[in-house]
Amino acid sequence: MNLGALLSLPGLRGERPPMTTFAPQSDYADWIHSLYLQVIGWDGLILLIVIVATLLALLRYSTRSERVPPEPPVHRDHLWLEVTWTVGPALVLVAIAIPTIRTTFRSQPEVAPEGALVVEVLAHQWWWEVSYPELKVTTANEIHLPVGRPVRFALRSADVIHSFWVPALGGKRDVIPGHVNTITATPRTPGVYLGQCAEFCGLSHANMRLRVFVEPPATFAAWAAHQAAPAVVPGRPASVTTPVEAGAQLFATNLCVTCHALNGVATQRAGPDLTHFASRTTLAGGVLENTSANVAAWLRDPEAMKPGAQMPGLGLTDGEIHNLVAYLESLQ
Repeated sequence: MNLGALLSLPGLRGERPPMTTFAPQSDYADWIHSLYLQVIGWDGLILLIVIVATLLALLRYSTRSERVPPEPPVHRDHLWLEVTWTVGPALVLVAIAIPTIRTTFRSQPEVAPEGALVVEVLAHQWWWEVSYPELKVTTANEIHLPVGRPVRFALRSADVIHSFWVPALGGKRDVIPGHVNTITATPRTPGVYLGQCAEFCGLSHANMRLRVFVEPPATFAAWAAHQAAPAVVPGRPASVTTPVEAGAQLFATNLCVTCHALNGVATQRAGPDLTHFASRTTLAGGVLENTSANVAAWLRDPEAMKPGAQMPGLGLTDGEIHNLVAYLESLQ
């Protein structure tokens, strides 16, 4: 890496990197951050003691001085020394264990806080299905949350072990097939926070990303109402006149409906729900920005855009891709 590239890194420009645990934005993240600082403090103290002891030993028994250094004492046993290096580390471990256990239980209460928003997250290879049972809303790879309201994430896996991690909002949690793990947190600052699967789950593990949008309550309520409404689906006239209409007809008669749900058209759930696809900022498991060019490239060859993608190549012509892109972009 050259100097210019090194200096361009976010941390060296005085900016916060996009994924960091040192900029907590929820109560749970605060607890994790505090725990980090406590552990780092103990580590720093131990390091200081070791360095000081090493320097003192070097100075006292150095052979480079003009005087003849004393011979180091030889001890075959030393009761107080053995007690010290046994009890000392044990006390440090206890000092670390107590806040660790407290943080673990605080983030996983048996009962969700009163008024908590339940968000069900189902991990797939390699994308996230996000459902709001209370709101009757399902989306993919992007989570919207109201600021200041407790959130209860219910985490499940549809296939292999994954790990849900949004550093700014809290610690990671494994997502295990046949088991529900939970995270409870209250986001406090509006913004967009990046997340990532943190457990190796196959070929495109690194391409399994997500975004969390923390919004004022009114903005979140408007988003939820929009997502709950059916997508505007154009009719299918006998004579197709626009790319959107042609794309709608192609979507309804092609393999798309065998995998994707779309309110009013299809109900399958093997792939992400596309009801309000155009309102999302990303596609392909959060890897690509949601632009016309990226949607077209994805439809043309999903494997080239995301190795191991479960979506098959559909063998579409350029004209069919153009019409499908127009249709998908109409799904606001």
